[in-house]
Amino acid sequence: MKKRELGKSGIYVSELSLGCMSLPHDEQEGKNIIDAAIHAGINFFDTADLYSNGRNESVVGTALKGRRDEIILSTKVGNRRIPGEEGWRWDPSKSYIMEAVKDSLLRLGTDYIDLYQLHGGTMEDEVDETIDAFETLKKEGIIRQYGISSIRPTVIQRFLSDSSAVAVMMQYSMLDRRPEEYFSLIANYGASLLTRGTLAKGLLTTEGLQRLNETKGFGAYELEALKETVTAIHSLTDDIHTAAIKFNLAQPIVASTVIGASTTEQLLDSINANDKEIDPYTYKSIESLLKVHQYDQHRLN
Repeated sequence: MKKRELGKSGIYVSELSLGCMSLPHDEQEGKNIIDAAIHAGINFFDTADLYSNGRNESVVGTALKGRRDEIILSTKVGNRRIPGEEGWRWDPSKSYIMEAVKDSLLRLGTDYIDLYQLHGGTMEDEVDETIDAFETLKKEGIIRQYGISSIRPTVIQRFLSDSSAVAVMMQYSMLDRRPEEYFSLIANYGASLLTRGTLAKGLLTTEGLQRLNETKGFGAYELEALKETVTAIHSLTDDIHTAAIKFNLAQPIVASTVIGASTTEQLLDSINANDKEIDPYTYKSIESLLKVHQYDQHRLN
């Protein structure tokens, strides 16, 4: 599988990567999926301390035991669980990050993290303190690089302008092109894009037409426009899964498109789709159907 560099970090990640949030809690089932991913050439695995109250990191750590040198490992921080309270609180403070990373390392069964991402962000954050935490961890060798996972352009721009972040994770797909407005900004700061939501909750797979009956809209698409667009894409290709992946990877700023899977079969579907190509004429025909929306909130202008 081809690899691309994360920013200018010297870290090369597979074009298709595994988003681990959907992994089953059963450690053997999770290991089977991760083993299949590594066998196919996937080397980038993304999780977060938020997922399943940390259980997801433990499943990933168990599955990767003995194979740490084969992979690039990413996790996220910023959502803090308070004992005795429901849910999580947002906490991007240096003190919390410096403690949370220890717990993530323990669950993941490793002594370093390749990419540590801020899992969100607001304009009210003390961003200098947050960045100082990441820079300190980097100097100590606990993390190799860091980035941010957010869909807020204002938050992303401020974080990139004040840091040496190499990656931005954003929801991006044929049905959500809002990030495109800020591709040049991200590139100018020397960062790469990691895309999530590539398959648009299954709308951009062979099950897409059926899934239309289960949704009220997607992104900036209201239901009728969504139905029209997804139906039209399906009419142009019998391999919409491949088209969805190749659409993201056609963007030079994209280092990897992060695909989730809760079963080995789901993962193999994406791997097989990535191995195929889509002819240029069909690609252009599909692209002409797609609307380019913009974010309504958190804008830079």
